[in-house]
Amino acid sequence: MKVEAGAIWADVVKIREEAPLIHNITNYVVMNSTANALLALGASPVMAHSEEEAADMVKIARSLVINIGTLSPAWVRAMGKAAAQAKEQGVPVILDPVGAGATPYRSRTARELLSGGGAYIIRGNASEIRALVESGATTKGVDSTSAAEDSIRAARELARAHRCTVCVSGATDYIITGEHTIKVLNGHPMMPRVTGLGCTASALCGAFAAVNRSPHLAAAHAMAVMGIAGEIAAEQASGPGSLQLHFIDALYNLSLEQIERKLRVES
Repeated sequence: MKVEAGAIWADVVKIREEAPLIHNITNYVVMNSTANALLALGASPVMAHSEEEAADMVKIARSLVINIGTLSPAWVRAMGKAAAQAKEQGVPVILDPVGAGATPYRSRTARELLSGGGAYIIRGNASEIRALVESGATTKGVDSTSAAEDSIRAARELARAHRCTVCVSGATDYIITGEHTIKVLNGHPMMPRVTGLGCTASALCGAFAAVNRSPHLAAAHAMAVMGIAGEIAAEQASGPGSLQLHFIDALYNLSLEQIERKLRVES
């Protein structure tokens, strides 16, 4: 599958025209930033984590993003109910296993959510992806202790086992479905200095999955837009604080010309 600027732009136009509802069960740290990123791109975010309404919200959503960043038993139950409803309806599910490998509870929760089926895209850093496959793999809090390249074998195993796309974030992003791999080289070294940009990448995967039926291309398009917006923001930013501000603006003002000029992928 080839990633092309025109196809990415076509998805962006669909998101802007259709404003798909993206249901996020995400963490306290990133709710505001991920909601603003989705709005800037053109999607319609909702952050609903109550166990009593999680499944009902899925019924009107175009995709479901599950992020395990700040766990509690009630939230885990809500995630399970929402994921089950999404599977029943055929709604794409994006799982962000934040911090998998840091604690047994966190790793177990991520694996239990995967065992229910329905995963469309799994997006995480190298350590998180390895922790879902390899016993003993660890994460430094929510930060990766592995390079993205080191997790490719685990990502392939995970993609085959769950018949989904696995997106491994790093200096180079790897999007893996079966034997197919796309490398996205866009991005900027300052981006990891802004909390929640990984979670934002998962939310953007949800937006693209809402308009593109290929999880492989949806994830690749999302990561390309993420990286390009980061590069544009870095050109104007003096540090991580202003990078976040300019990143939201870059998503809002993104154009076909910018995608054509900056896109760097290998597929």
